[in-house]
Amino acid sequence: MRIVTWNVNGIRAAIRKGLDEFVERIAPDILLLQEVRAFEEQLPKGWKPGMDETVWNPAEKKGYSGTATWANREFVEIGRGMESSLDRDDSEGRIIHTKHPFANTSLHCINIYLPSGSNKEERQLYKEGWIEDLLNWAQRFTDHDEPVLLCGDLNIAHTENDIWNPSGNRFTSGFLPQEREWFSRLLASGWHDLFRIKVGEQKGPYSWWSNRGQARAKDRGWRIDYVLANAAALPMLASAEIMREGGLVVSDHAPVIIDLAE
Repeated sequence: MRIVTWNVNGIRAAIRKGLDEFVERIAPDILLLQEVRAFEEQLPKGWKPGMDETVWNPAEKKGYSGTATWANREFVEIGRGMESSLDRDDSEGRIIHTKHPFANTSLHCINIYLPSGSNKEERQLYKEGWIEDLLNWAQRFTDHDEPVLLCGDLNIAHTENDIWNPSGNRFTSGFLPQEREWFSRLLASGWHDLFRIKVGEQKGPYSWWSNRGQARAKDRGWRIDYVLANAAALPMLASAEIMREGGLVVSDHAPVIIDLAE
């Protein structure tokens, strides 16, 4: 089974830039999109990314945030949002939890678009509170008997291997010491970084590039898009890839592709 997570940086713009072509090339069984920034009714009439089944979780604010999960087989929606006092109703459309038929069990996919703290201090404080709520909520799935994947744009580069210029970004949101320490605690709680496990410790590859300073052309990026697995899902890992070409054409992020063996 192929799982693809991708921050599309606005799905309507991504469609105009060739999203359909890339989805057809990647051929996912489950497609988890972040930052869709649209309501489903705003898509081109009849548009589907080669899949019929979908759950759409837009933000209440137009043109902002939002997630969507697609699949080529019927699946079950478990819920949206998490138990958080910061955004109890998930008004920013940041989490979708779905369950998919897989081999002789079910695969849970939690599609997450973690808040950014780069705009102002208020949002950084919001982000830090939100991720603590996420850590507490996500711990319930680590010992789950069924495989669970936590996927999406987590807006944090965990280690110095996950960012091109660590020394120059130590005081930048997304690479702050407290954010990286939180990520370590998340992994210690029972989650496994599938891409890093597969490729090993090396510099990069990255999944997001700034629009400034020829960052894309020079591959000066950050790895902030992840697929994390609980213990039940970990043995199923077959392959992992970041399709950088997609980041250069459709979005400022590249899709992360994980194959699971049935």
